[in-house]
Order: sequence, then structure tokens, then C-alpha cells
Amino acid sequence: MQNKGIKIKRLSVVVLLVLLVTAADRRQLPELFVIGDSISMQYGPYLEQYLERKWAYDRKRNEGADSSNLDNPAGANGGDSGMVLAYLQRKVQDPAFRPDLVLINCGLHDIKTNVQTGEKQVSLDAYRANLEEIYALLQQKDIRMVWIRTTPVDDETHNSRQQSFHRYSADVAVYNAVADVVFTSRNVPIIDLHGFTENLGNDRFIDHVHFGEETRAAQAAYIAGFVDSLYR
Repeated sequence: MQNKGIKIKRLSVVVLLVLLVTAADRRQLPELFVIGDSISMQYGPYLEQYLERKWAYDRKRNEGADSSNLDNPAGANGGDSGMVLAYLQRKVQDPAFRPDLVLINCGLHDIKTNVQTGEKQVSLDAYRANLEEIYALLQQKDIRMVWIRTTPVDDETHNSRQQSFHRYSADVAVYNAVADVVFTSRNVPIIDLHGFTENLGNDRFIDHVHFGEETRAAQAAYIAGFVDSLYR
């Protein structure tokens, strides 16, 4: 019995040492934080896997909210540019929030179009202003950012199924172009996830805006490669 007790104690010490080393290794890794819409929620697990042992991965989380309805952003879903800005304004007040790099996207919820009035959820001018404020906020806190261009929309499928609001590929292009100007002029690296996803073929969609597991994994690999090329 005494030998058994000694073995258990030794095993406990080994487990504790492994946990301490793992925690220490994670603290030594640069910290990556992701905030985006449901597209980022879906490629996120793959991205975390691909960046393992290179980056300490984190993202906007549910924090008690239900993010299962992807058309109505809450919780882990960053939502539109105004929501992303408001979230970051709160987040940077936390002294513990000092990631080495933030990956940001917003756009799919901004371009939601009221079926009756034709108005966007966030106008193009407001979108531009929100992106400029996001950049200024992170710049003030000395937090580096990378912008991710908004992914494609299947107009026909989306607008035949979704009656409360519509989305249009043409708007994705316009809002992406505005984001390009905002961030290129400020020397912010841009990941063209839109162009990359378009090149994956017509069977990439599983609904009006979301993608299958193979596409999600490919998107994550593309993003991981971009991040590694910039900051390795």
C-alpha cells in the first residue's frame, strides 16, 4: 500500500509539472484575438488548431448569450461594425486585454437590406466611420490588427428564403471596397478571404452565406498561413 501511495504521489507530481509547463508555454506564445460574424465562428476551431503552439488563440465569446441564431448576432457573433466597435470600446478598458494581434471582420450584418425601405442596417458612410474608429481605438492601445474581407453571398438562395431582410453580392463588393481604402491607407494588412472563398467553387455554400466544413477548414488554413507569413 505504501508503494502504491508513493506511485500515486509521483504521478500527481508529473501531471502537475506537465500542466505548469503547458501553461507556461501558452503564456510565452503571442496572443491572437478574433472578432467577426458567424463565418469566423465556423472557421475558428480550425484556425485555433492550425495555430496551436504558435499563437495563444482567443475570440469574442458567448458570455452567457445565445449565438445559435446566426441571422441575429449575439454572444460570440460580432455582428455589424457598430456592434464590433462598441464591443472593443468595452474590451479595451480591461487591462488584461492586450493581445499581440486582433483579426477583425464585419460586413455581412451591415449590408442587411430592409425589404420594404431598401435601407441598409448600417449605411456605407456609417460603416466607413465605424472602421476608422475601430482602427483609431486599437492604435491608441498599441494593438495591431489585421482586417479580413467579407465573404461572398448567394443572392438567389438568400433572398428567396429570407423574407425579413435581403443581402446582395453587389453590396458586399462596395463595402469591401470601402474597407480596402480605410485599411490600405493606414497600412493595415488585409486578408482577402472573399477572393479566396470565391475561388473554391460554386458548391462551397451550405445555405445563403455559410460554408461547409471543407471550406471552413480551407479558410482557416489560408488565414493561418497569412498570419504566419506576417508575424513569424
